[in-house]
Amino acid sequence: MSSCGRSNEKSGAMKNTIKVERARHDMTQQALADLVGVSRQTINYIETQRYMPSAALVLKLSEIFGMSVNELFVLEEEDWAPTGAPKY
Repeated sequence: MSSCGRSNEKSGAMKNTIKVERARHDMTQQALADLVGVSRQTINYIETQRYMPSAALVLKLSEIFGMSVNELFVLEEEDWAPTGAPKY
């Protein structure tokens, strides 16, 4: 485990395009972290799918990049509830 209590394995966090958008905006992880009020490490964990951000943080990221949440985060089949559960 890392020093902040998170495993190095993927924790079920969704794929995202944060790193791509950050590069398109010529923005460092630290600059983005400062804008949304989190640590640089949190941005790194989001980009590498090791951390699922809160709804508030997702909305902030969406606003900063001028994109919808669905454009920044990709909901894949395995992100749905276990087999047999209804999908709404």
